[in-house]
Amino acid sequence: MDLKKTTDSLRSASQKLALQNASEKNRALAAVAEALDKNRASIISANKADIDAARANGMSESIIDRLLLNDKRIDGIIESLRLVIGQTDPVGEEVAGWKTPNGMTIRQVRVPLGVVAIIYENRPNVTVDAFSLAYKSGNAILLRGSSSSYKSNVEIVRVIREALAAVEGGVPEAIELVEVRDHDHSDVDQILNAVGMIDVCLPRGGKKLIENVVRNAKVPVIETGSGVCHLYVDSEANLDMACTIAENAKIQRPSVCNAIECIVVHKAVAEAFLPKLEAKFAGRVKLHADEQAFEILKNAVVECPQSGRIETTLLPATDADFGNEYLDYECCIKVVDSIEEAISYINSHNTKHSESIISESRANTRLFQSMIDASCVYVNASTRFTDGGEFGFGAELGISTQKLHARGPMGIKVLTTTKYLIDGEGQIR
Repeated sequence: MDLKKTTDSLRSASQKLALQNASEKNRALAAVAEALDKNRASIISANKADIDAARANGMSESIIDRLLLNDKRIDGIIESLRLVIGQTDPVGEEVAGWKTPNGMTIRQVRVPLGVVAIIYENRPNVTVDAFSLAYKSGNAILLRGSSSSYKSNVEIVRVIREALAAVEGGVPEAIELVEVRDHDHSDVDQILNAVGMIDVCLPRGGKKLIENVVRNAKVPVIETGSGVCHLYVDSEANLDMACTIAENAKIQRPSVCNAIECIVVHKAVAEAFLPKLEAKFAGRVKLHADEQAFEILKNAVVECPQSGRIETTLLPATDADFGNEYLDYECCIKVVDSIEEAISYINSHNTKHSESIISESRANTRLFQSMIDASCVYVNASTRFTDGGEFGFGAELGISTQKLHARGPMGIKVLTTTKYLIDGEGQIR
C-alpha cells in the first residue's frame, strides 16, 4: 500500500467535504442508501464467499454471526444510513460564543477531524456505518477490515464509490479500503505510524486488536473497548425481570461487545434466583459458577442428551473466568455478600463498557450508577442497548471506553473537534 498517496487523496477529499453543506452531503448519502438496496444481491453473494471460507477455517458460529449479511441486516444498514441523513450536521455548530472586553468576538465551532482510519474485525456493516458518519461529519475515511470479511467489504465499498461518483457533488475519493492479505499486518503498522497523514485511528474488534493499536500507535487513538459486561442481581431485585433481562443480554447475540459475560448475584436472593436462571438458560448457556453458585446449582452438573432431559452445563469457575470475554453461549456467575462487594468486583473485572443492576431499591440503583466505572450504566434494563442506533445516533463507530474526547456509543460528533474563530476591528495587545 502506498499510504502517502492514499492519504494525500483522502486529505484532498476531506477538504472538498469540509466545504459542502448538509443538503449536499445528505444527497450523496441518500444515493448510497439506494445503491446498497439495488446491489444487495451482489453484496450477499460476496458475503457468502466470506462465510464459506470462515466455516472452512473453523471459525465459531457465534463469530460467524458477526460476519453474516442477509436481507434483514442490509435493511438495518440502510435504515441506519437514513437515520444519519436525518441527523443535524454538526459541522459549523457554534458550541460557545462571547465578546471580550476589548470588543473582539470569539466563537467556538465544530469542524471535521480530517482523515480518519478505522481498523476493525469481521462485521461488514461497520464499513457502511463508519463511512456514513465520516462523510456526514465532513471526514474522509480509510477502512482496514479483516481478511475474513474482505470480499464483503470490497463489494460494499465498490457500491458506495460508484453511487458517490454518480451523484452531483459526490466525493467518491472520500473512502478507501486497504487491500488485506492473510497473515500480513504490515499495513496496520503503517497506519499506526502515519503521523501527519492520519488525524485519528479507531480500533474496533477484540481485545488483542485493541491492545495492539493502543500500544503501538503514534497517531491519536480513540479506544473502543472489548466488552466484559456484568449484570448484578441485587437483594431487592424482581427475579423474574432479572431472568428475562439475563436471557436477552446473554443469548440474543452472544458474540457482540454489549452482551453480558458475568452475572453477579446478591447472596440474599441466590438460592431463589439461580435455579430460575438455570431453567431459563437450560441447554443454551454453559455456566461457570463460583463455589457458592455451584453448590446451589450442582443438581444440574452435566449436559446429558441420553437422559431425555436438557440440562445446563455447569462447571466450577476458575480465576480465568472472571473478567473473561467469552463471546459465546457461556457466562460466569459470582455470588457476593453486598452491593458494595458487587461494585468493587465489577470495577476490578470490567472493561468500562456496560453494566446493569436489577433492583427495586432506588438507593441501591443510584449507588450503583454513581460508583460503577463504565461508559454506560443501566438500571433494570439489558446491556444490549449500548448501541449507536438504540441511542438515536443512527450508526456508530463503536463504543468508547476511554475518558478523553469520547465515551460510550460514538456518533457523528465524535468525528469533529472545535476551533475558535475570532473577529476583531484592529485590536492589538
